[in-house]
Amino acid sequence: MLKKLLSLSAGVLLTLSVYAATQWADGAPNRYVVRKGDTLWDISAKFLAKPWHWPEIWQLNPQVRNPHLIYPGDELVISGNGITHGEGSFGPHARASSLDDAVSAIPLSALKQFLKNTRVVDEDAIRTAPHVVAIEENRLRGTSGQLVYIRGLSASVGDKFAVVRPLGRYYDMPPEEEGQVREVHRQERDGRYGRPSLLWSHGPHEITLQGRVRFLGYEVLEFGTLQVTRSGDPTSALVTYSDFEVKEGDYVLPLDPSPYDSEFVPHPPGSAPDNMRVIAFTDAMNAVGARQVVALSRGRADGVDNGTTYSIYTEGEVVHDDTDYPRGKTRAFFHPKDAKVKLPPEFIGHVMVFRTFERVSYGLVMDSVRPVHLGDFLHDPDTTP
Repeated sequence: MLKKLLSLSAGVLLTLSVYAATQWADGAPNRYVVRKGDTLWDISAKFLAKPWHWPEIWQLNPQVRNPHLIYPGDELVISGNGITHGEGSFGPHARASSLDDAVSAIPLSALKQFLKNTRVVDEDAIRTAPHVVAIEENRLRGTSGQLVYIRGLSASVGDKFAVVRPLGRYYDMPPEEEGQVREVHRQERDGRYGRPSLLWSHGPHEITLQGRVRFLGYEVLEFGTLQVTRSGDPTSALVTYSDFEVKEGDYVLPLDPSPYDSEFVPHPPGSAPDNMRVIAFTDAMNAVGARQVVALSRGRADGVDNGTTYSIYTEGEVVHDDTDYPRGKTRAFFHPKDAKVKLPPEFIGHVMVFRTFERVSYGLVMDSVRPVHLGDFLHDPDTTP
């Protein structure tokens, strides 16, 4: 009996804590029928002021056995005051729907390139990677159905591999002042001048007065697949698929058996890594907005996981106080630090991580009130910096 009472008390406390934490969005409906094209983020945004608190809706709906097995036509039954009105219309029952129709955390259709085609690999992966040395019949380019010849590949007939091309490399710099954090940068690089120019060479140019520059990884684009037809050196392989033409100098890497883990839900970070920033994006020169992908300066080694949601902020500007320290006047000259005012950071939007690597991660900008720029920093979405 005592165990039952303790269990019941724990359940009540958990429920009360969920109720207390829940902040319902304005106009949140009591009932919602899942529609085709919905995502967990879309659904939670209809109920919660903070969509990254999706697990609160999950806990308040016991019929939701698995948030990744919600389908169009299913009904969530929740009231704005956190009281569940019954079990809803879905639970364990036969379905005609395919698992592929289940609701995902974010719109996967917008992320094809980053779910399948782009990844970050370490230095040794590129240093030792086999490479295409020639195309059949001395062609300059190869496409699906043609043979390519690969140097440095040890494989058996029938083995399959990915063809990749470097896009750039990530590194971080020591801080200029003690106590500050390292800044991460992305450098555009490709293999057109050969592997030596592409590799991160540990030379004097990588050392600053503050310390050594640290290499984090190569970003590569996977654009095709090969199947070995004859082993040896060089190895012969048939191009079985390619988004564009294979050329001499392209690298060959093992296929990624699980390029994307869809089993995650939106959630706040356990703790936001120090100085986590936006370091790269595609399909834009200067800025991106909602539903576009950004690269972030922290990864698995820093505790970042899929589904983690952050707020994006831009640093406040430094302005001159012309009222108390007029420019050109004696007071401004003798008190230059007092004459400058650092404005507070400005909120930009939210980003959700959907793929992580050792030191870098990819995130999707879920919403934004203004453009996201390189160097914008990430913060715990439940607090302000």
